[in-house]
Amino acid sequence: MRNVRPETGGFFQRDRTWQPPAFTPGYKTSVMRSPQRAPVSFPHTLSETTGPVFGHHILGERDNDLTLNFAKPGESAIGPRIIVYGRVLDERGAGVSNVLLEFWQANAGGRYRHKKDGYLAPLDPNFGGCGRTITDANGNYFFRTIMPGAYPWPNGINDWRPAHIHFSLFGHGFVQRLITQMYFDGDPMIWQCPIVATIPERRAIEGLIAALDMQATVPMDARAYKFDIVLRGRHSTLFENRMEGN
Repeated sequence: MRNVRPETGGFFQRDRTWQPPAFTPGYKTSVMRSPQRAPVSFPHTLSETTGPVFGHHILGERDNDLTLNFAKPGESAIGPRIIVYGRVLDERGAGVSNVLLEFWQANAGGRYRHKKDGYLAPLDPNFGGCGRTITDANGNYFFRTIMPGAYPWPNGINDWRPAHIHFSLFGHGFVQRLITQMYFDGDPMIWQCPIVATIPERRAIEGLIAALDMQATVPMDARAYKFDIVLRGRHSTLFENRMEGN
């Protein structure tokens, strides 16, 4: 037993200079959603930090394999198969265990399995577009999926979203949620996206781009991309639902 008092107070402050401004007219929906007054920080209450909680039993056998988890027996999702892996880290670079990660994405044609998706790309009957996993004792995670396609969206006359995967991270309770997006190494459309353009610091954008790792590929099967997520600190991963800090 260590005679060291555990940390329960504040952690390293985030560097808000590389957070995107709330009001960015180039990203059209931010105009109505941005606050008109200075933000106010409220401390967490006991009910927020103690529950509700989740357990490992809620994960299914194929929850981290999006190529199969919605597929019919003997079939699989259409598209180039990839592996996404990495670590969830604290501000000191230590792995964070038992983090629940949920992920969702468009299919290989760039269409979501959602009734309100207006893009007329075909749906894949064997691809649901969502999954989840839990980090191990060292903060490691991985899942299998297909490369998502780019898609147009009604922001400007001809705006497109680059290929990306959404991530949602939970701590021990459901109120401890962070949301971010992962892009792909070498995609030129990243730098033309109006949402990405709201981020003022290039290094912050680069922190959202997964690196192609050919050493981790499965030959004749799947390429691999490495994406680490930093929860706190001055240069933490950008989380779209916690721009004021986390």
